[in-house]
Amino acid sequence: MAKNFLTQIFGSRNDRLLKQYRRVVEQVSALEQQFEKLDDEQLRAKTQEFKDRVARGEALDALLPEAFAVVREGSKRVMKMRHFDVQMLGGMALHNGKIAEMRTGEGKTLTATLAVYLNALSGHGVHVVTVNDYLANRDAQWMGRLYNFLGLSVGVNLPQMSRQEKQAAYGSDITYGTNNEFGFDYLRDNMVYEPADRVQRGLNYAIVDEVDSILIDEARTPLIISGQAEDHTDLYIAMNRAVPLLTRQEGEADPLTGEGVTKPGDFTVDEKTHQVFLTEQGHENAEAILANLGLLPEGASVYDPANITLMHHLYAALRAKHLYHRDQHYVVQRGEEGQLEVVIVDEFTGRLMAGRRWSDGLHQAVEAKEGVPIQPENQTLASITFQNYFRLYAKLSGMTGTADTEAYEFQEIYGLETVVIPPNRPSKREDQLDRVYKTTREKYEAAIQDIRECHERGQPVLVGTTSIENSEIIDQLLTKVGLPHQVLNAKQHAREADIVAQAGRSKMITIATNMAGRGTDIVLGGNVEKAVEAVEADEALDPAARQARIAELRTQWQQDHQSVVQQGGLRIIATERHESRRIDNQLRGRSGRQGDPGSSRFYLSLDDPLMRIFAGDRVRAIMDRLKMPDGEAIEAGMVTRSIESAQRKVEARNFDVRKQLLEYDDVANDQRKVIYQQRNDIMDAADLSAQIASLREGCFTDLVRQFVPVESVEEQWDLAGLEKVLADEWGIVLGLRELVQASTAITDEDILEKVIAAAHQAFERKVAEIGPQNFTQFERVVLLQSIDVHWREHLAALDYLRQGIHLRGYAQKQPKQEYKREAFELFGQLLDSVKNEVTKVLMTVKVQSGEQLDQAAEDMEERAEHISNITYTAPNETGEAESRLDESTAARSAVGVGAALAAGEVPRVGRNDPCPCGSGKKYKQCHGKLA
Repeated sequence: MAKNFLTQIFGSRNDRLLKQYRRVVEQVSALEQQFEKLDDEQLRAKTQEFKDRVARGEALDALLPEAFAVVREGSKRVMKMRHFDVQMLGGMALHNGKIAEMRTGEGKTLTATLAVYLNALSGHGVHVVTVNDYLANRDAQWMGRLYNFLGLSVGVNLPQMSRQEKQAAYGSDITYGTNNEFGFDYLRDNMVYEPADRVQRGLNYAIVDEVDSILIDEARTPLIISGQAEDHTDLYIAMNRAVPLLTRQEGEADPLTGEGVTKPGDFTVDEKTHQVFLTEQGHENAEAILANLGLLPEGASVYDPANITLMHHLYAALRAKHLYHRDQHYVVQRGEEGQLEVVIVDEFTGRLMAGRRWSDGLHQAVEAKEGVPIQPENQTLASITFQNYFRLYAKLSGMTGTADTEAYEFQEIYGLETVVIPPNRPSKREDQLDRVYKTTREKYEAAIQDIRECHERGQPVLVGTTSIENSEIIDQLLTKVGLPHQVLNAKQHAREADIVAQAGRSKMITIATNMAGRGTDIVLGGNVEKAVEAVEADEALDPAARQARIAELRTQWQQDHQSVVQQGGLRIIATERHESRRIDNQLRGRSGRQGDPGSSRFYLSLDDPLMRIFAGDRVRAIMDRLKMPDGEAIEAGMVTRSIESAQRKVEARNFDVRKQLLEYDDVANDQRKVIYQQRNDIMDAADLSAQIASLREGCFTDLVRQFVPVESVEEQWDLAGLEKVLADEWGIVLGLRELVQASTAITDEDILEKVIAAAHQAFERKVAEIGPQNFTQFERVVLLQSIDVHWREHLAALDYLRQGIHLRGYAQKQPKQEYKREAFELFGQLLDSVKNEVTKVLMTVKVQSGEQLDQAAEDMEERAEHISNITYTAPNETGEAESRLDESTAARSAVGVGAALAAGEVPRVGRNDPCPCGSGKKYKQCHGKLA
């Protein structure tokens, strides 16, 4: 109450910001006449003048009014579009690192040019992030005309571009691209071995278009670069045969009484959390089924450590069968190589996500279910969440039509404030109350009747659905009643811009799956610009005929536009509520752009997933109590509010999911920053001797302390053991015992110094033989490879740790704290492993001249001839000796052992290690006898 009272007096935070921005808009407008008098060259020269002023230290904020005025004037000349004052407000919000919420049709693409131009003057690059390649390409070409006119360069970053093309795109003043490609380029840049192979420069400033779609909807799945792991194809196929033998339990058991189950079964499906759980009976049946299929040894448990992967695969197969549905979560289509493949459908935009795969074996389980070729599993090489990637930018801003419902999350996770920009003209759209029917059939009949009435009076209709499956049902129903229409879903990806552009024509019926981020306005009466462009491109027409044809087209469009406005504008009919209010608002926002009339209505049934899970029972009870006849709908504000409250619950749960993902990834992110910083320092350093010396000291300190503990007395020292290890493993011969006997007083620190000094000398002799310049390159490769290998293993370890960490809750421990503690310990082990491995390789590597290599090759041939004449015997199962080497094996082992002997490696093979000859036997039972 008090808060509302204060807001009435002082205005909200949003009102105060807009008031502040409007004062600057007046300054921009005051410059308009002055800049109109400049010719094109003088206007273009302003860009260089601004760049020089920034280089001299002038702040971008001081340049803002002039820069915005230059962009407005340039747009009037090149694009024939003048920025509205509200677009200026949006441009300021973007420049100040905020989210500009601007309704659909308010011209967000043009608004962005203001902040992009101003921030590009610094010379550090600006990234404009879009939701798909089509929009990145289109916007770069469309707005590129304006930027090029003003003297700025524009690049587009697309998948499958060569390294040189990407470097050129990132080297431009302004780079357009998709969120995925920017994120993957960042990861790839931190996997290269040469500084020249990097494509990105610093992450300076990004404007994210459809910011809610990218930073919220897509933030639940991290970006992962992966390589092939071991193949489990047969296991997926076998599990797919096992799953139909398990039955689903109906109803949910009360944890105290055990009652509430209407039909017992082997597993339950929790649609709210999107999980499947086996019941006690299910565990027993699963073990019996897996034993019958030969996957589980008789009498063994699925929870034995050796069988733990079976459980993982069984759950993946159950989820694939009961939670992931064709034409809703994915489609099956032919790939580039002609093979059928499973392609994920983005649940928020309805687009196909080619190249993306579900992790943890889920994708392979879906492939097994659909009977398409199963692609091998992958292991993670590098990964990052969108939250952590976008937080790397020095300044971040975004724009969308619907951010206000998620303003808390933007502020909480990204520190981004949302500014609601008022529309250029007030909206006249009428949002009618939802209609709730008992059954899906009644809902569709009512929606089709509404569409028919609109079509008969000439009103264009946009029908919104939440899945491809639903859009195809409506497609069939409309075909059945003979109403002409067009379908826009993931399967018509390429034609989408044309379909959307003409969706405002009279009598046009368009079915769309999720209308987020289409990047094209629905203009009442249809989009005349496309037809005008076609006439302008027609070289057969002379200029006069061309102008006459264009004037005719524009006149016709004006009549069509007026006719549609009189019929009530664009009608939005939705057949389901999405679990996020934002997606519903995006659909509604398609109607009533720029002050046009319009209307919207949602048709729902008690069988819809959202209603069934959250509000179905309550509403069904009301309908039964009121004895409502079939075909009758409930239409009440109370019901609409109840549905919105269900959506809020889902949004809150999804926010928790994303926040939890981020909290866990923050641990990996701190470590990722350290590792990537180390890699970059190593690649950029001209000399690595200080780093290598530090690693060497650490390694030999750890070694000495095993034999000579800190602050210990002479009786506790094992100098003989230390001398042996130094000689055998490191090639350092030191008479430590003689040293101790010869001296009157010696401490453990003296021993440590002596060993480290000897290690430094041995290493420096090696470097002197080859020259520091050549050795640095070798050091760099060894360091980078060691870091990469251990980082990969570390990521896998973190993955396994995260999967089971929630079980610590049963021991009254805080899972997140436990995860942080153990991840920190694992990271310490990673750094130790790198230190020891790098030191070992650099200390034991053999430096040989060309003549020595030739001599080694000759020796190898001699040894090979010698060894190939030897056969050896090993006892067979009956205890008799028999020959185990045929000629080809003998030749192969001769080369293997010859090479090993030439490199002086044989003594370092452990007795129980596999023999280097490749026979598959232990060394002591193979060439160990010869050695």
